[in-house]
Amino acid sequence: MNSIEEKLWNYLDGNCSPEEHETISRLIATDETYQRKYQELLAFNQELENMELDAPPMAFTYNVMETIRTEEASKPLKAGIDHRIIKAIAAFFIGTIAVLLVIALANSHTNDVHETVQIPVKVQIPALKNYISGPVLKGFLFFDVVLALFLFDGYLRKKHTLAS
Repeated sequence: MNSIEEKLWNYLDGNCSPEEHETISRLIATDETYQRKYQELLAFNQELENMELDAPPMAFTYNVMETIRTEEASKPLKAGIDHRIIKAIAAFFIGTIAVLLVIALANSHTNDVHETVQIPVKVQIPALKNYISGPVLKGFLFFDVVLALFLFDGYLRKKHTLAS
């Protein structure tokens, strides 16, 4: 685009300073090149303003939203479950039970006449009296009550949703 067109577009769009506006309007009034180019650009600008913009059909947004809803509904719920996490939780509990079993067997004293089992490892269980105090027990019970209420609320909501 040359300098004349840039100046005239700024003039038509109103993007020039008042001094430039006066200068360009004088050039349009006196210079034939500016007049011709101004008339061309003015006609082109009016054609652009008179054009109708294409708009999507009225149901376009609805159709797009329905497509998204069906895609979300078609995904199975099991797709979001990571089986590695379930296996890790199971391994934790199995490990915990195994350790408790070993501790119980290590601390058990058998008075069987026929056989005596000697376990060379002596495992000391820490005294739980130091850890379970009144406030800790109350906090634990409070947490259990809140959890039970939360689960009961979920059960009632599911029951209410199925009944509706």
